[in-house]
Amino acid sequence: MAKAIMIQGAGSNVGKSMIVAGLARAYSLRGLKVRPFKPQNMSNNAAVTSDGGEIGRAQALQALAAGVPPHTDMNPVLLKPESETGAQIILRGQRLSTLRARDYAKVKHDLLPATLESFGRLAAEADLVLIEGAGSPAEINLRKGDIANMGFAEAADVPVVLVGDIDRGGVIAQIVGTHTVLPADDRDRIVAFLINKFRGDVSLFDDGLAEIIRRTHWSSLGILPWFEGASRLPAEDVMDIRSTEKGAFKVAVPRLSRIANFDDLDPLSMEQNLSIDMIEAGRALPGDADLILIPGSKSTIADLDFFRAQGWDIDLKAHVRRGGHVLGICGGYQMLGREIIDEDGLEGRAGRYAGLGLLDVVTVMKPEKRLALTEATYLTTGDKIEGYEIHIGSTEGPDCENGWLGLSGRTEGAASANGRVRGCYLHGLFSSDSFRSAFLSELGAEAGNTSYDADVETTLDALANHLESHLDLDMLYALARDV
Repeated sequence: MAKAIMIQGAGSNVGKSMIVAGLARAYSLRGLKVRPFKPQNMSNNAAVTSDGGEIGRAQALQALAAGVPPHTDMNPVLLKPESETGAQIILRGQRLSTLRARDYAKVKHDLLPATLESFGRLAAEADLVLIEGAGSPAEINLRKGDIANMGFAEAADVPVVLVGDIDRGGVIAQIVGTHTVLPADDRDRIVAFLINKFRGDVSLFDDGLAEIIRRTHWSSLGILPWFEGASRLPAEDVMDIRSTEKGAFKVAVPRLSRIANFDDLDPLSMEQNLSIDMIEAGRALPGDADLILIPGSKSTIADLDFFRAQGWDIDLKAHVRRGGHVLGICGGYQMLGREIIDEDGLEGRAGRYAGLGLLDVVTVMKPEKRLALTEATYLTTGDKIEGYEIHIGSTEGPDCENGWLGLSGRTEGAASANGRVRGCYLHGLFSSDSFRSAFLSELGAEAGNTSYDADVETTLDALANHLESHLDLDMLYALARDV
């Protein structure tokens, strides 16, 4: 019989995903069969699973930490924002519908049976299921029909641990305030708390810790100091992707309004001989960039308008005239072409839209989404790449004759005649150390000898040791409940 416990936050971005990943690795190293689970996630940074669906990138990392392949049961409901008020609903890895926020609030409880079924299947094969909440249970205005936090905890009858973030300040108010606003039944479901991201002498917070315990009567699992290796793990939120100044070779990345599947940036951020410059709205693309990388987008046409509204189209063409390199991945690839045709209005208003015109290709949007784990070959060097595809639309045109990736007997991608502008649908290509080294070397950058995958594994081991050293994991396991 499996045990289960849920990790919820006293706010957003308190470190729940990283803590669950660390716990998954720590308990796996203790010999337990661990499965991560998040009933509802909201993210445009998705991972493709071996069973042909998509889940949040954080759950894929947690699966890696647990030593198992990612599966759609680990994140049965995924919300992928397409606008300020609407999101695509992914149920068990496949698109269900697109709904406005107010409409989703009316139907989300109907998705509870599916989340419980997925949870039950994971529990049947595990010793311990680590459940991650979303946002905060203190958002009591969202409690009706909730499937992300206390609503799921109640339905599955699992205990809850609350995480507070001391780095942002006011951690006593975060935790005690959550205790105050929660209904009694939800409050009683919380069995312990922990404090994350502490910097300095932990003993200086002894009085604060005692005050939280006195006011809530919850057990303390400990105070977790700041984990310096967090930036070396794949980021779930694009706001976690930071500019880095390490080397002379500069990669500029426009932060699109609906940026998606930006895990392509993680291996590049690890490189010591190049700098990543995340370009915010209102700022010009830098004239000294060596490579401009246009990432994926959940709403390509809307982000094409956004790109032009910043004046980035003008900056990009100037960059090309100066001899700079451009790489577009997925949505970024579609934007680089002559035209995007969306006759069915899959991304909003039906019509034909002029692209940036740097590749002689045309993209036709189609309702069928391609979700696939993909093995490819870099045709220039023969280096092998393991990546994934997650997109709607197909792209064709004369520059596809310059395809630079080989996939199962066909070429993928397109390139300009001089090879300085390239695009493809394959995500994850920079995780291949040999390809990353070859690609950067072609552009004049010196790639390091670091193995990206090995670095992630080493960091997960270090995270597990960090949690073992500072939290009472024996207590946490004892507090988990049979399910």
